[in-house]
Amino acid sequence: MIDYLGIEITEVGKDYVCGKMPVDKRTHQPMGLLHGGASVVLAESLASMGAALQVDLTKKDCIGLEINANHIRSVREGWVYARATALHAGRSTQVWETRITTEPGDLVCICRMTVAIIDKK
Repeated sequence: MIDYLGIEITEVGKDYVCGKMPVDKRTHQPMGLLHGGASVVLAESLASMGAALQVDLTKKDCIGLEINANHIRSVREGWVYARATALHAGRSTQVWETRITTEPGDLVCICRMTVAIIDKK
């Protein structure tokens, strides 16, 4: 899905992951606006990567429990930019917030994702 939508990772830090996604025919809804589901895919992708970077993946798996999104502003073209930041990175759960903006910094969407950290089977 990441490749299909054209999502690119732009920066990775200790407790954050940044990326960008084009707003084009791949990410439009029928009215020509950025599809809310595409915003959620961007947010979940970055938060999931960030969660995985917090654990030893030879011993643990990161499983999404819940994600929500508030769509604030519509976008028709160009790129959107996202930063997923860990609000909580515990032993059994993590909570990540992703803010999606336009290039000038206008807020497009804000998402929060809860991730379960479980033992690898």
